[in-house]
Amino acid sequence: MISKEKISTRYKELFDSDANHIVRSPGRINIIGEHTDYNEGFVLPTAIDKAIYVAVSRRSDNMIRLYAEDFQTFYETPLSAIHPTTEGWPNYVLGVVNQLVERRLPVSGFNLYIDGDVPLGAGLSSSAALECATGFALNVLFDLELGRVEIAKIGQLAEHTYAGVQCGIMDQFASAMSKAGHVLRLDCRDLSFLYKPLELGDYTILLLNTNVKHSLASTAYNDRRSACEAAVRLIQQKHVEVNSLRDATVTMLEEQVLPVDADAFVKSRFIIEENERVEQVCVALENGDLETMGELMYRAHEGLSKEYDVSCPELDFLVDYVRQFPEILGARMMGGGFGGCTINLVHKRFEDLLIDRMKPVYEEKFGLELTAIKVVPSAGTSLL
Repeated sequence: MISKEKISTRYKELFDSDANHIVRSPGRINIIGEHTDYNEGFVLPTAIDKAIYVAVSRRSDNMIRLYAEDFQTFYETPLSAIHPTTEGWPNYVLGVVNQLVERRLPVSGFNLYIDGDVPLGAGLSSSAALECATGFALNVLFDLELGRVEIAKIGQLAEHTYAGVQCGIMDQFASAMSKAGHVLRLDCRDLSFLYKPLELGDYTILLLNTNVKHSLASTAYNDRRSACEAAVRLIQQKHVEVNSLRDATVTMLEEQVLPVDADAFVKSRFIIEENERVEQVCVALENGDLETMGELMYRAHEGLSKEYDVSCPELDFLVDYVRQFPEILGARMMGGGFGGCTINLVHKRFEDLLIDRMKPVYEEKFGLELTAIKVVPSAGTSLL
């Protein structure tokens, strides 16, 4: 964790003034519910103890001056001339500012400093954390009176318009809205949500990062989305009330989709079953039944790998390897696929032994480093 004192000191060095506010916004994990978000389904994320930190102060002019500790770089622009930049990282801040301007909210010039300890490129949503931290900080700085859900929506739109990623709402929602000791059961259709207890007892959550991102990812994402939409169109020929796979049943798929498009049938059946798994994990958590939760994680991985076809050899190897250990109740790939992390439900006393055992085996097989990321489910965005 990065201290408030360290951020304050660094801010003063860079901007020759004190920060008015410092905000912490966390990265996230998703327990189960993968690729369900754009099908208006359910997800089960929670924030983690790794975060992006943003410090801000007002300026007397209309300049925006940003500094990113990771890149050791300044970026500045007049408020009246903000636009997406090829530099990349400023877009997550500028996109949020653009959304505030579009809403005709009273924003003026400011200095903003960014630091953080969310591992980049691991699929833990550092971008959503930055968007939420920025939205929260500017909300306080300019007394905008925005609610947390609105800040999450602004972050999502910033990603669509300035970062060029058509993401769902889950990442920003989890960063802004999470509650310590709980997961969020989020309905991606209407953004209604429930907090479910996450009491892991002698177990903990360990992420294993493949340190790979295969180039298939972006085209495959669009292909999967198209297959799901094609299935919905076929079902609607008989069931006009079906708006998305959220409303569909496996029987509908068997009658309307399977005879016409076998691939869309398999992909869509996975989504329907994954939504059911979110519900089943919620029940398991309420009953303190971690064994069932773990089994559902393994089953989800099988579906993601063999049916939805978004895994890769590195992810499959990590999940298959841990099945031999009774100390691990469940594991699956997490995120969009073709790389990133597996999420593992591991007995606390076995966590370090597992890391020591797996690193050399993985590195010998793939010639890549295996990075272990220990995470603790945590609260959402907060003012330090």
